[in-house]
Amino acid sequence: MAAGREATPQDAADTERLMRYWSEGEGAAKINWGHDGDFDRCVVELGKYVSPAIVKGLCSNLHQRATGARPGHAPAEEAERKAKAAAKNAAK
Repeated sequence: MAAGREATPQDAADTERLMRYWSEGEGAAKINWGHDGDFDRCVVELGKYVSPAIVKGLCSNLHQRATGARPGHAPAEEAERKAKAAAKNAAK
């Protein structure tokens, strides 16, 4: 359903185009998926276009689509966290 009416095939195609833009295209480059802060960057970027009521859920779905994992659990994010912890421990 889109704005009180049934979704059309064109609505579905438009939605898929936007999901690809934000998970794989130029929008994904703005968010820099898989690195610290990606979820927050998504909320800021998409918050310009969608309701605050849905932006976090949308960003969570996009995060999973872009990285294969929910926010905070992508392999690159976990590796980045471990590297930072190791560097912190080495500095002690």
